[in-house]
Amino acid sequence: MNNLPFFVAEVSANHNGSLAKAKKLIHTAKKNGADAVKIQSYSPSTMTLNSKKFYFKIKKGLWKNYYLWDLYKKAQTPFRWHNELFSYAKKINIQIFSTPFDSSSVDILEKLNCPMYKIASFELTDLPLIKKVALTKKPLILSTGMADLNEITDAVNIARKYGCKNLTLLYCVSNYPSEIKNFNLNNIKLLKKKFKCKVGLSDHSKDNIVAITAVAAGADMIEKHIGLKNQKKGLDIEFSIKGSEIKKFKEDILIAKKLLGSKFFKRDKSENTSKIFRRSILVIEDIKKGDKFTKKNIKVLRPNIGIKPKYFEKIIGKKSQFNFKKNNPLPLKVLKSLKIKK
Repeated sequence: MNNLPFFVAEVSANHNGSLAKAKKLIHTAKKNGADAVKIQSYSPSTMTLNSKKFYFKIKKGLWKNYYLWDLYKKAQTPFRWHNELFSYAKKINIQIFSTPFDSSSVDILEKLNCPMYKIASFELTDLPLIKKVALTKKPLILSTGMADLNEITDAVNIARKYGCKNLTLLYCVSNYPSEIKNFNLNNIKLLKKKFKCKVGLSDHSKDNIVAITAVAAGADMIEKHIGLKNQKKGLDIEFSIKGSEIKKFKEDILIAKKLLGSKFFKRDKSENTSKIFRRSILVIEDIKKGDKFTKKNIKVLRPNIGIKPKYFEKIIGKKSQFNFKKNNPLPLKVLKSLKIKK
């Protein structure tokens, strides 16, 4: 992940139950500049119970009135697709990895040589799952939506205890879609300082400004849900970027990174041509040798062709050693003749 900010395109449920569409989403991610594509690995039975009791029903939000089992059945990326999706991503040369939601999913993904893993925000408190993934010794991403610092600390400690050497935390707002008012992007800086690791953003907002600002705040990774060009239907489509929007999103976060520039104070060389429009000391009336410099015969004006303005007060009242014609710069030899140090 050297090409920071690392852009992960999340397929999630936007394949709408179609393997062909899932492959098109992977191709769209590659075509539009994503650094990696991510899927989710679960079945309904690894997520919840097949129950119609009231506490299994979603009461509000984007998926209101779905029972959990029905939602996950519709949203799943079936395990029988995984081998083909991994093979297809390899064929078109884009990195693919996954979010496992239970221990058995990790076992399946290990057989596919999954190169890294993400733990979803809702699973951050599932410390046995984090332990299982950490034991693979592969790069691990922990999404931190809803979590307080104590919960994040517990997850990080388990990950590191059981072998994770390459850890990334994702600041995340776990509502769908997220609104601007929901974010506190200073959390990125705070997480970096506290946990001494890479920190990024899992972005469920509906435009690019949150991700751009996150990069300015130091985000090393940006994860965003994607869809196909003009795609209207999908469980996550409302907060997904589609088709060429993906390319624009990638361009925007790279520009944000570029704008940050060097860690040291730096001016671009292109500014040098503008220095002529600074001020300098100019002669506004003829001056004869022996005349005193006064505010009536010299003045600080544009352009920058004479002595710097900072010497003006030191020169005033001193006798000129030379003759000067008006409308000319006061040259540097005046400082030497007056024994004024530059």
